[in-house]
Amino acid sequence: MASGSSRPQILCVSFNQDNSMFSVGTKEGFKIFDARTGRLCNDNKLGGLNVVELWFATNLIAMVGTGEQPSRSPRRLCLFNTITCASKKDLNFRSTILAVRFSRTRLIVVLQDKTFIYDLNSTRILEEIDTVHNPKGLCAFAPNSEWCYLAIPASTSKGSALVYKASEPELICQIDAHESPLAAMAFSSNGMYLATASEKGTMIRVYIVAQATKSHSFRRGAYPSTIYSLSFGPCIDRPDVLAATSSSGSLHMFFLDAARNGRNQTNKLLGSIIPGSKAISDALDPANHHVIHNIAPAETKRYI
Repeated sequence: MASGSSRPQILCVSFNQDNSMFSVGTKEGFKIFDARTGRLCNDNKLGGLNVVELWFATNLIAMVGTGEQPSRSPRRLCLFNTITCASKKDLNFRSTILAVRFSRTRLIVVLQDKTFIYDLNSTRILEEIDTVHNPKGLCAFAPNSEWCYLAIPASTSKGSALVYKASEPELICQIDAHESPLAAMAFSSNGMYLATASEKGTMIRVYIVAQATKSHSFRRGAYPSTIYSLSFGPCIDRPDVLAATSSSGSLHMFFLDAARNGRNQTNKLLGSIIPGSKAISDALDPANHHVIHNIAPAETKRYI
Protein backbone atom coordinates (compact mmCIF):
# COMPACT_ATOMS: atom_id res chain seq x y z
CA MET A 1 0.00 0.00 0.00
CA ALA A 2 2.84 2.38 0.86
CA SER A 3 4.40 2.07 -2.59
CA GLY A 4 1.24 2.65 -4.62
CA SER A 5 0.86 5.78 -6.65
CA SER A 6 -2.65 6.44 -5.27
CA ARG A 7 -2.98 5.53 -1.63
CA PRO A 8 -6.50 4.93 -0.30
CA GLN A 9 -7.31 6.80 2.89
CA ILE A 10 -6.88 4.49 5.89
CA LEU A 11 -9.83 4.60 8.29
CA CYS A 12 -8.99 1.76 10.70
CA VAL A 13 -6.29 -0.80 11.45
CA SER A 14 -6.51 -3.76 13.85
CA PHE A 15 -4.78 -7.05 14.64
CA ASN A 16 -6.59 -10.33 15.12
CA GLN A 17 -6.72 -12.01 18.54
CA ASP A 18 -3.35 -13.80 18.28
CA ASN A 19 -1.59 -10.99 16.35
CA SER A 20 -0.90 -13.27 13.39
CA MET A 21 -2.86 -11.09 10.94
CA PHE A 22 -4.07 -7.52 10.68
CA SER A 23 -6.76 -5.72 8.72
CA VAL A 24 -6.87 -2.27 7.17
CA GLY A 25 -10.14 -0.49 6.42
CA THR A 26 -10.06 2.25 3.81
CA LYS A 27 -12.37 4.49 1.79
CA GLU A 28 -12.42 1.72 -0.83
CA GLY A 29 -12.83 -1.47 1.25
CA PHE A 30 -10.53 -3.67 3.30
CA LYS A 31 -7.18 -5.43 3.04
CA ILE A 32 -5.94 -8.30 5.22
CA PHE A 33 -2.23 -8.96 5.75
CA ASP A 34 -0.10 -11.68 7.30
CA ALA A 35 1.56 -9.90 10.23
CA ARG A 36 4.71 -12.04 10.11
CA THR A 37 5.52 -11.66 6.42
CA GLY A 38 3.53 -8.60 5.35
CA ARG A 39 1.90 -10.67 2.60
CA LEU A 40 -1.43 -9.38 1.31
CA CYS A 41 -3.98 -12.15 1.95
CA ASN A 42 -7.22 -10.47 0.89
CA ASP A 43 -8.16 -7.31 -0.95
CA ASN A 44 -11.84 -6.43 -1.27
CA LYS A 45 -13.30 -3.19 -2.56
CA LEU A 46 -16.71 -3.07 -0.88
CA GLY A 47 -16.77 0.65 -0.14
CA GLY A 48 -15.69 2.72 2.84
CA LEU A 49 -15.31 0.88 6.17
CA ASN A 50 -14.86 2.43 9.61
CA VAL A 51 -14.49 -0.92 11.41
CA VAL A 52 -12.87 -4.16 10.21
CA GLU A 53 -12.30 -6.85 12.88
CA LEU A 54 -10.88 -10.29 12.17
CA TRP A 55 -12.06 -13.43 13.95
CA PHE A 56 -8.72 -15.11 14.68
CA ALA A 57 -7.14 -16.48 11.45
CA THR A 58 -10.46 -17.47 9.86
CA ASN A 59 -12.44 -16.18 6.93
CA LEU A 60 -14.97 -14.40 9.20
CA ILE A 61 -14.73 -10.64 9.75
CA ALA A 62 -16.98 -8.00 11.29
CA MET A 63 -17.24 -4.78 9.34
CA VAL A 64 -19.05 -1.45 9.67
CA GLY A 65 -19.39 0.97 6.80
CA THR A 66 -18.97 4.73 6.58
CA GLY A 67 -22.49 5.30 5.27
CA GLU A 68 -21.42 6.44 1.83
CA GLN A 69 -23.44 3.57 0.37
CA PRO A 70 -26.90 2.49 1.61
CA SER A 71 -25.71 -1.06 2.24
CA ARG A 72 -22.78 0.16 4.35
CA SER A 73 -24.59 2.04 7.10
CA PRO A 74 -22.49 2.99 10.17
CA ARG A 75 -25.38 1.54 12.23
CA ARG A 76 -25.14 -1.90 10.62
CA LEU A 77 -22.68 -4.60 11.66
CA CYS A 78 -22.03 -7.15 8.93
CA LEU A 79 -20.52 -10.56 9.73
CA PHE A 80 -18.84 -11.27 6.41
CA ASN A 81 -17.24 -14.36 4.87
CA THR A 82 -14.08 -13.29 2.99
CA ILE A 83 -14.00 -16.51 0.93
CA THR A 84 -17.57 -16.50 -0.37
CA CYS A 85 -17.82 -12.67 -0.25
CA ALA A 86 -21.25 -13.07 1.32
CA SER A 87 -22.84 -11.70 4.47
CA LYS A 88 -23.39 -14.32 7.16
CA LYS A 89 -25.42 -12.05 9.45
CA ASP A 90 -26.35 -8.37 9.72
CA LEU A 91 -27.03 -6.69 13.07
CA ASN A 92 -28.70 -3.27 13.03
CA PHE A 93 -28.47 -0.64 15.77
CA ARG A 94 -30.10 2.72 16.51
CA SER A 95 -26.85 4.68 16.55
CA THR A 96 -23.36 4.55 15.06
CA ILE A 97 -21.21 1.52 15.88
CA LEU A 98 -17.91 2.77 17.31
CA ALA A 99 -16.06 -0.44 18.17
CA VAL A 100 -16.36 -4.20 17.69
CA ARG A 101 -14.46 -6.97 19.50
CA PHE A 102 -14.38 -10.78 19.09
CA SER A 103 -13.51 -13.77 21.24
CA ARG A 104 -14.12 -17.42 20.39
CA THR A 105 -17.62 -17.23 21.83
CA ARG A 106 -18.44 -13.55 22.34
CA LEU A 107 -19.10 -10.52 20.15
CA ILE A 108 -18.83 -7.06 21.72
CA VAL A 109 -20.45 -4.02 20.07
CA VAL A 110 -19.81 -0.55 21.48
CA LEU A 111 -22.09 2.41 20.75
CA GLN A 112 -21.95 5.94 22.13
CA ASP A 113 -24.20 5.20 25.12
CA LYS A 114 -24.55 1.39 25.11
CA THR A 115 -22.40 -1.73 24.97
CA PHE A 116 -23.79 -5.08 23.81
CA ILE A 117 -22.46 -8.54 24.64
CA TYR A 118 -23.57 -11.24 22.17
CA ASP A 119 -23.24 -14.97 22.04
CA LEU A 120 -21.32 -15.28 18.81
CA ASN A 121 -22.74 -18.64 17.74
CA SER A 122 -26.40 -17.64 18.02
CA THR A 123 -25.92 -13.83 17.77
CA ARG A 124 -28.26 -13.61 20.77
CA ILE A 125 -27.90 -10.61 23.09
CA LEU A 126 -26.59 -11.74 26.49
CA GLU A 127 -26.25 -8.28 28.03
CA GLU A 128 -27.18 -4.72 27.05
CA ILE A 129 -25.18 -2.26 29.17
CA ASP A 130 -26.20 1.37 29.49
CA THR A 131 -22.91 3.28 29.58
CA VAL A 132 -21.72 6.80 30.23
CA HIS A 133 -21.29 8.97 27.16
CA ASN A 134 -18.49 7.30 25.20
CA PRO A 135 -18.16 9.09 21.84
CA LYS A 136 -14.83 7.45 20.98
CA GLY A 137 -16.09 3.91 21.66
CA LEU A 138 -13.33 3.38 24.21
CA CYS A 139 -13.09 -0.19 25.49
CA ALA A 140 -10.59 -2.91 26.32
CA PHE A 141 -11.15 -6.62 25.73
CA ALA A 142 -9.19 -9.74 26.64
CA PRO A 143 -10.46 -12.34 24.13
CA ASN A 144 -7.97 -15.03 25.13
CA SER A 145 -8.61 -14.82 28.88
CA GLU A 146 -10.72 -17.43 30.65
CA TRP A 147 -13.46 -14.92 31.48
CA CYS A 148 -13.18 -12.69 28.37
CA TYR A 149 -12.72 -9.53 30.43
CA LEU A 150 -14.29 -6.35 29.07
CA ALA A 151 -13.54 -2.84 30.37
CA ILE A 152 -15.54 0.28 29.53
CA PRO A 153 -15.49 3.84 30.95
CA ALA A 154 -17.44 4.35 34.19
CA SER A 155 -17.36 8.15 34.30
CA THR A 156 -17.11 11.20 32.07
CA SER A 157 -15.43 13.30 34.78
CA LYS A 158 -12.71 10.97 36.10
CA GLY A 159 -10.66 8.01 34.92
CA SER A 160 -12.73 5.07 36.16
CA ALA A 161 -13.37 1.77 34.37
CA LEU A 162 -16.02 -0.91 34.82
CA VAL A 163 -14.71 -4.45 34.31
CA TYR A 164 -17.07 -7.23 33.21
CA LYS A 165 -16.76 -10.94 32.66
CA ALA A 166 -18.19 -11.15 29.15
CA SER A 167 -18.34 -14.93 29.49
CA GLU A 168 -21.07 -14.73 32.17
CA PRO A 169 -21.76 -11.78 31.64
CA GLU A 170 -21.21 -10.16 35.04
CA LEU A 171 -19.84 -6.89 36.46
CA ILE A 172 -16.88 -7.73 38.71
CA CYS A 173 -15.31 -4.42 39.74
CA GLN A 174 -14.77 -0.72 39.21
CA ILE A 175 -11.19 0.57 38.93
CA ASP A 176 -10.63 4.24 39.78
CA ALA A 177 -7.35 4.91 38.02
CA HIS A 178 -7.06 8.65 37.26
CA GLU A 179 -8.45 12.04 38.18
CA SER A 180 -9.22 12.96 34.56
CA PRO A 181 -11.27 10.88 32.06
CA LEU A 182 -9.80 7.81 30.38
CA ALA A 183 -8.10 8.09 26.98
CA ALA A 184 -6.81 4.53 26.51
CA MET A 185 -7.07 1.07 28.10
CA ALA A 186 -5.59 -2.36 27.36
CA PHE A 187 -5.62 -5.82 28.94
CA SER A 188 -2.67 -8.17 29.03
CA SER A 189 -3.11 -11.36 26.99
CA ASN A 190 -4.45 -13.42 29.89
CA GLY A 191 -6.58 -10.59 31.28
CA MET A 192 -4.60 -10.45 34.53
CA TYR A 193 -3.55 -6.81 34.08
CA LEU A 194 -5.37 -3.70 32.88
CA ALA A 195 -3.34 -0.66 31.78
CA THR A 196 -4.96 2.78 31.75
CA ALA A 197 -4.10 6.29 30.62
CA SER A 198 -6.11 9.47 31.15
CA GLU A 199 -6.73 12.42 28.87
CA LYS A 200 -3.93 14.25 30.66
CA GLY A 201 -1.53 11.51 29.56
CA THR A 202 1.29 12.07 32.03
CA MET A 203 0.78 8.88 34.08
CA ILE A 204 0.13 5.31 32.95
CA ARG A 205 -1.09 2.84 35.54
CA VAL A 206 -1.38 -0.95 35.61
CA TYR A 207 -3.91 -2.81 37.75
CA ILE A 208 -4.33 -6.43 38.80
CA VAL A 209 -7.88 -7.07 37.62
CA ALA A 210 -8.91 -9.82 40.05
CA GLN A 211 -8.02 -7.64 43.04
CA ALA A 212 -8.74 -4.23 41.47
CA THR A 213 -5.43 -3.07 42.93
CA LYS A 214 -2.62 -1.06 41.34
CA SER A 215 0.60 -2.94 40.60
CA HIS A 216 2.58 -0.33 38.61
CA SER A 217 2.60 3.40 38.02
CA PHE A 218 4.71 4.93 35.24
CA ARG A 219 5.34 8.55 34.32
CA ARG A 220 5.21 9.10 30.56
CA GLY A 221 6.31 12.72 30.80
CA ALA A 222 5.83 16.01 32.63
CA TYR A 223 3.67 17.67 29.96
CA PRO A 224 0.21 16.52 28.84
CA SER A 225 -0.01 14.42 25.69
CA THR A 226 -2.86 12.42 24.16
CA ILE A 227 -2.30 8.68 24.55
CA TYR A 228 -3.59 6.95 21.43
CA SER A 229 -2.97 3.32 22.38
CA LEU A 230 -1.57 0.94 24.97
CA SER A 231 -0.35 -2.60 24.37
CA PHE A 232 1.26 -5.26 26.54
CA GLY A 233 4.04 -7.54 25.30
CA PRO A 234 3.02 -11.02 24.07
CA CYS A 235 4.13 -12.95 27.18
CA ILE A 236 1.02 -14.72 28.46
CA ASP A 237 1.82 -15.35 32.15
CA ARG A 238 3.56 -12.13 33.24
CA PRO A 239 3.92 -9.46 30.56
CA ASP A 240 7.34 -7.80 30.69
CA VAL A 241 6.71 -4.65 28.67
CA LEU A 242 3.93 -2.12 28.13
CA ALA A 243 4.06 0.15 25.07
CA ALA A 244 2.26 3.43 24.51
CA THR A 245 1.90 5.77 21.55
CA SER A 246 0.95 9.42 21.88
CA SER A 247 0.29 12.65 20.00
CA SER A 248 3.95 13.61 20.47
CA GLY A 249 4.93 11.09 17.78
CA SER A 250 6.99 9.01 20.24
CA LEU A 251 6.79 5.37 21.29
CA HIS A 252 7.16 4.77 25.04
CA MET A 253 8.13 1.38 26.47
CA PHE A 254 7.75 0.61 30.18
CA PHE A 255 9.49 -2.46 31.57
CA LEU A 256 7.33 -4.18 34.16
CA ASP A 257 9.85 -6.77 35.31
CA ALA A 258 12.40 -4.09 36.16
CA ALA A 259 9.75 -2.18 38.09
CA ARG A 260 8.80 -5.34 40.01
CA ASN A 261 12.38 -6.12 40.97
CA GLY A 262 13.96 -2.70 41.44
CA ARG A 263 11.76 -0.39 43.50
CA ASN A 264 13.41 2.87 44.47
CA GLN A 265 14.08 2.90 48.23
CA THR A 266 13.88 6.69 48.36
CA ASN A 267 10.31 6.55 47.09
CA LYS A 268 9.44 3.98 49.76
CA LEU A 269 10.90 6.23 52.43
CA LEU A 270 8.95 9.24 51.18
CA GLY A 271 5.81 7.16 51.08
CA SER A 272 6.30 6.08 54.69
CA ILE A 273 7.10 9.46 56.24
CA ILE A 274 4.91 11.93 54.31
CA PRO A 275 1.18 11.63 55.16
CA GLY A 276 -1.01 11.19 52.09
CA SER A 277 2.05 10.81 49.87
CA LYS A 278 0.64 8.11 47.57
CA ALA A 279 0.57 10.53 44.62
CA ILE A 280 4.14 11.65 45.36
CA SER A 281 5.54 8.14 45.52
CA ASP A 282 3.60 7.27 42.34
CA ALA A 283 5.17 10.18 40.50
CA LEU A 284 8.68 9.27 41.67
CA ASP A 285 8.33 5.53 41.08
CA PRO A 286 11.24 4.53 38.77
CA ALA A 287 9.98 4.63 35.22
CA ASN A 288 12.11 1.82 33.77
CA HIS A 289 11.19 3.71 30.67
CA HIS A 290 12.59 3.86 27.13
CA VAL A 291 11.44 6.34 24.48
CA ILE A 292 11.84 6.17 20.70
CA HIS A 293 11.26 9.69 19.39
CA ASN A 294 9.74 10.72 16.07
CA ILE A 295 8.54 7.31 14.95
CA ALA A 296 5.63 9.07 13.22
CA PRO A 297 4.60 12.68 12.58
CA ALA A 298 3.11 14.27 15.70
CA GLU A 299 -0.69 13.92 15.93
CA THR A 300 -0.66 10.83 13.67
CA LYS A 301 -3.01 8.33 15.33
CA ARG A 302 -1.77 4.76 15.46
CA TYR A 303 -2.51 1.52 17.26
CA ILE A 304 -0.08 -1.07 18.67
